[in-house]
Order: sequence, then structure tokens, then C-alpha cells
Amino acid sequence: MPTKIRLARHGRKRKPFYHIVIADSRAPRDGKFIERVGSYNPNTNPATIDLDFDKALNWLQKGAQPTDTVRAILSYKGVLYKNHLLNGVKKGAFSEEVAEEKFNDWVEDKASKVQAKTDNLENEKSKALKQKLAAESKIKEERAAALAAKTSELATEAEAEVETEEEVAEEAVEAAVETTEAAVETTETPVEEAPVEAAPEEKVEAPAETPVEAARAEEAPVAEAPAEEKKEEKSE
Repeated sequence: MPTKIRLARHGRKRKPFYHIVIADSRAPRDGKFIERVGSYNPNTNPATIDLDFDKALNWLQKGAQPTDTVRAILSYKGVLYKNHLLNGVKKGAFSEEVAEEKFNDWVEDKASKVQAKTDNLENEKSKALKQKLAAESKIKEERAAALAAKTSELATEAEAEVETEEEVAEEAVEAAVETTEAAVETTETPVEEAPVEAAPEEKVEAPAETPVEAARAEEAPVAEAPAEEKKEEKSE
């Protein structure tokens, strides 16, 4: 039965997590498997790989074929290199002690490279954090300077308004004092009365007599003198 070393997907959407399994090549990707030999998490940097080295090497010795991704994982963990050395020992190219020594040297070199990469990532992360903090600090300083300038400008405008109000108040007080003094001077100065001119008398003209009234006056009888006057005339 042809077997494969493949990945079985787990995890949620956009956050995959894989199991490294030994399965029949005819089985579906996430179907039944023979044995689980590790896990692979690509969401971290560097990726997190948990592998049972001996089981993976044993299945390689039995002829299990890894997929491309699993081959890269096995190469990263040194399983393929160890399998290559064991094949060399079987062929008599070198002894088992030499193969073990070479493998240990490779493991140390690989560990130093991984550690260097991890340190580099940490340094870059720390550097990026420092740059971010510096940028935020610069922004805060700029905002503080702008706020201080704005506050100073507002304070200057307020002082100018206060000075203007004081000047207006002083001018109003001076105008009120001047008005009061002028009113006092006006009260103390006697007022000369202007002579009142007599209105010209109007001559009332008697209405002109009409011709009819004149004729009646001529025709009117002369009134007799009173009796007393007649007696006085007789006695004389």
C-alpha cells in the first residue's frame, strides 16, 4: 500500500493549523490516516514545528513519500539529512560514528542559524517598536507645541480685548465726566430772556352798511324826548 507523509488541515478560517500524518495516498486530505507524527503552525514567525523525529525517519526508511510542504519541513528538522547519512552507512561510504558526528555538527549549525534568525527578528521588532514610540513621541511634542502656540495666541487676543475694553471704559468715563461738567456750567450761567414783542393790534373795521340799511335809517322816526324834559321846558 503506497503511503504518504502529508498535512491534514485544522484550525479556523484564515488561521490554519496542520497535523503531519502518515496516510494512504488514496485517502482524502483530511480523511483517515495511519499515524500522526507531528504538527505544523505557519501562523508564527518562525513557523512552529513539532515533529516526532524517530517516527518520521522510520516511515522514510519504509518508503513513505512526503509531499512538497512536508519535505521542506523534514529538511528543516534534519530528518532527510539523517536518512541520507543512514543510507550512506548502509552502502558502506562511512561508518555510523562518522554519520552521527556529521549529523551533530549539522544540528549545531542549524540551531545557531535558527537562533540568529530569532535574534534578528527580535531586534527588528524592538527597533520597529522604538521607531514607533519615537514617532508617537514626536507627534505628541508637535501637538503640545501647537497647543502651546494656540494657547499663547488666545491669551494675547484676550489681553488685547481686555486692553480695548479698558480703553473704551476710560473713554466712556471721560465722556461722562465732560458731559457732567458741561451740564453744571450750563446750570450756573443765567439765561437771558429775550424781549417779547407786543403783537400789533388788529383794527376791527365795522362792516359797511348796505344801501337798504341806509335807507331804513333815514326813514326811521325821530324818538320823542321824555316827559321830564318837556316839563323843564315849560317851567322855564
